[in-house]
Amino acid sequence: QVQLAESGGGLVQAGDSLRLSCAASGRTFSTYAMAWFRQAPGKEREFVATITGSRTSDRTFYVESVKGRFAISRDNAKNTVYLQMNSLKPEDTAVYLCAADGGIYSTTSYSRSQRYGYWGQGTQVTVSS
Repeated sequence: QVQLAESGGGLVQAGDSLRLSCAASGRTFSTYAMAWFRQAPGKEREFVATITGSRTSDRTFYVESVKGRFAISRDNAKNTVYLQMNSLKPEDTAVYLCAADGGIYSTTSYSRSQRYGYWGQGTQVTVSS
């Protein structure tokens, strides 16, 4: 069982930065693919970014709308994944959720929520114009 806890959300102005953190349990954290999704009111859950596990060289992938502004990273010594968000826009407003695949072997795309069996409760990010 993997438990996830997000932190770092808040209310900011357009153009500001935030760094989200997601602390995970588990002895083999380095092998987990970790991802951030977001869900805005009335909208479907959207993939934001992922960092694959150590078995696949910690590759990173992003949704097009955040490329160049957001950066996902991980600290395996702290069992934590981060999402650095710069140049925030009002359309980035959403609940941000951390997800982990538990290190399973899967052919499901990293951008699909079905890949991830473990989810945090989410942290609210609100960007005012």
